[in-house]
Amino acid sequence: MSSYAAVLRTPHALSTFAAALLGRLSYGMVSLSLVLSVKDATGSFTVAGTTLALFGATGVVLSPVRASLVDRYGPRRGLVPMAALYTALLTVLALVTKEGGGPGGAGAFGTSGTSGALVGVLAACAGACAPPLGPTMRTLWGQLLPDRGMLRRAYSLDGVAEELLLVAGPLLVGVLVAYLEPAAGVAASAALVLVGTVALALSPVPFPVRASERRRAGERGRAPREPVPRTRPRGPGQPVVAAAGVGLCLGGLELLVVAFTDDRHRPAAVAWVLAALSAGSAVGGLANGAVSWRSAARPRLAVICAALGVALAGAGLAPNVYALGAAAALVGLFVAPALITAYLIADEAAAPGARTRAGAWVNTAVNAGSSGGTAFVGLLVGRVPPALCFVLVAVPALLCAAVTLYGIRGVATVQEPAERPEGDGAGQPS
Repeated sequence: MSSYAAVLRTPHALSTFAAALLGRLSYGMVSLSLVLSVKDATGSFTVAGTTLALFGATGVVLSPVRASLVDRYGPRRGLVPMAALYTALLTVLALVTKEGGGPGGAGAFGTSGTSGALVGVLAACAGACAPPLGPTMRTLWGQLLPDRGMLRRAYSLDGVAEELLLVAGPLLVGVLVAYLEPAAGVAASAALVLVGTVALALSPVPFPVRASERRRAGERGRAPREPVPRTRPRGPGQPVVAAAGVGLCLGGLELLVVAFTDDRHRPAAVAWVLAALSAGSAVGGLANGAVSWRSAARPRLAVICAALGVALAGAGLAPNVYALGAAAALVGLFVAPALITAYLIADEAAAPGARTRAGAWVNTAVNAGSSGGTAFVGLLVGRVPPALCFVLVAVPALLCAAVTLYGIRGVATVQEPAERPEGDGAGQPS
């Protein structure tokens, strides 16, 4: 824990991280808030589900584009306009669904196609403008902590905090809905993201500058601070593939847990089995940051993905929901370390002016993989024996391990130095 305290004691780290978490709490609240408010306004779960799907789709697909804008213009000129537009659209959604609510869920919308189209367009536009706070914060961590060992701890802390936000967000929505209308959750999400983004953009931490910007600034006689030299062994393709594989596994596992508990007439057990998965991921993430690894990041990612796949395949042998919960916790131990390591490799491989976009690609791969995994398992459940379903869901992680190892062996001319143990001075790229 002292190493994590050292991360937060770094000048400007705590205030910058707190601002990012405040804005990211909005993302933990907004999905449930949208579903509840749109359902309340339209009286239709179909409209609510479609609205959330459109919001998520534009948010995921356009994430690298938004991150590129932050890389190009910096947080103040890139993030703040996005947050302002995103906040405005969410506020309109909150007002519209509040006006449309009422007894029976009809109101101004009813259940007509026009109401669904209006809400869907607003949600899709809002998702397209969502500021990439997570990738931006990871870029700022790289500026705050040039030591690779400390940076890995910061990423671990960041990942665990994000897990907790995803748990805390729906709980806060539940509290709001108990006393106010569901649209209040959407409005609260809008306020959180605006305040958090502005606070993050005002952070004094210098943002990486593109080479073209450095040249232009140099021509004007005031070259900005040079970024810390970074090792660039290869592009971010391997961590993106690994993140997609982890996402496929997670999306498939969640649906398999639902099918498993339903088959044993214990549907309420879904919540605590998935909670065990999250708890295992949090423990794994903290442990990953606490250990001083001597191995390089890419082979470590291959080992973690292989372990994730083996644990997931073994979960299919669980005889009851209690054993499945324990197996889910074991699987979770490898989830956060895999994603943290993928983010580190992507950050290391990216040019200084493209690090936010590199992190956004990893994030996009996880989310897209999760959706694909859920769809894939939906085709398997009821047609394939449950144990075999778990094995098939584990295949992406095992393939990612093989692809990562093949990529390492395929580029023999590039060597990645292992991290130095703590106390050895400046860390090396992991």
